[in-house]
Amino acid sequence: MTLDDLDALMMARFSCRAYRSDPVPRQTIEAIVDTARRVPSWCNAQPWQLTITSGKETEAFRSALRQQAMSGAHDPDLAFPASYPGVYGDRRRTCGWQLYDAVGVTKGDREASNRQAMRNFDLFDAPHCAIVSSPAELGAYGALDCGGFVTAFCLAAEAAGVATIPQAAVASFAPFLHSYFNIPEDRLILCAISFGYADMGDPANGFRTTRAPVDEIVEWRG
Repeated sequence: MTLDDLDALMMARFSCRAYRSDPVPRQTIEAIVDTARRVPSWCNAQPWQLTITSGKETEAFRSALRQQAMSGAHDPDLAFPASYPGVYGDRRRTCGWQLYDAVGVTKGDREASNRQAMRNFDLFDAPHCAIVSSPAELGAYGALDCGGFVTAFCLAAEAAGVATIPQAAVASFAPFLHSYFNIPEDRLILCAISFGYADMGDPANGFRTTRAPVDEIVEWRG
C-alpha cells in the first residue's frame, strides 16, 4: 500500500445517512473489527469495547431509541462541547447546510430540520449499529484511543465496501444505552457507528464535506 492508496480510501469514505436494508455478513463485520483493533493505544490498553446489533436486534433497538429520543432526555456520559467558536462553528454550519440543501430543508423550516435530526435515531435505516465504550478510569485518553479505533473501523469498512457514520447523537442517551444493552456503569459510552451498504440514490448521500488545507492546521517550526 502507498500513501496514494490510503489517500484514495480516505477520500472515498463519507458519513452515510441512508442505507439499504441488506445485512453485512458476519464474516465481513469480524474482518472490519479485526483490522480496526490494530490501531495504537496508550500503553497498548486497547480500551474500546463494542456492542454490535444485527437483524431483529437492530430493528428493536431502532424502535426503542426513537421512543427515547422523543422524550428529549439527553444525558451523555462524556460532556458534549459547550460551544463551537470561530472557525469550528463555521465548519459545523457549512456541513449542516450542505445536508439541508441535499435533502431539501429550507432555512427556517424547523419542522423539516427536526425531522432530519430525528433520522439520527432511526440510525439512518442502517442494518447494523455498534455502540463504542471505554473504561471511565481511563478518562480522556481512553476516549482518545477509541477515537483512533472509530477512524480505523470506518476506513476498514470502506475498504470492504461498507458505509459508516459515527454518531455522537446516539450517545446523548447514555443511561438508556447502559440499561438497554447492559453496559456497565464504569464504562463511558462514547458514540455509535451505524453501518451497512449505502443507498446512493438517496439525496442525503449526495454531498461531501470539505477539509481545511494543511497550512491552516499546521504551525511549522523549522
